[in-house]
Amino acid sequence: MKKYLKEFDKLVGIFSTLRSKNGCAWDKEQTHETLVKYLFCEAKEVKQALENKDKENLEEELGDILMQVVFHAQIAKENKDFDITGVIEKLNKKLVRRHPHIFGNHKVKDAKDIEVMWKKIKEKENKRHKSVLK
Repeated sequence: MKKYLKEFDKLVGIFSTLRSKNGCAWDKEQTHETLVKYLFCEAKEVKQALENKDKENLEEELGDILMQVVFHAQIAKENKDFDITGVIEKLNKKLVRRHPHIFGNHKVKDAKDIEVMWKKIKEKENKRHKSVLK
């Protein structure tokens, strides 16, 4: 097993333990709503590390963003909404869908063409989401 898969699996397991019956009282109390402020805080810290070109701190802050994703996915799993596998699957599908010039036969000349194409794909996705909501 690749090391990053082993470490990711360990991370998911840590959150399962933290939120379990004998886990951490603070972690068990958290909800999507109570965690929002931390997500924004971590995003600001990533931005700051990037602006400061602080690679060591960037690595840590990206870990904190990943922690937020896994934490929210664990809460969703407990609520029987979705789990981390669903998050990853949707992301994989989105990345492939938004890169038809790589994973399909769409031809592009340069980064500007890609940006125009990406905006069209995003608009189409937004229309689809709106029709599903109706």
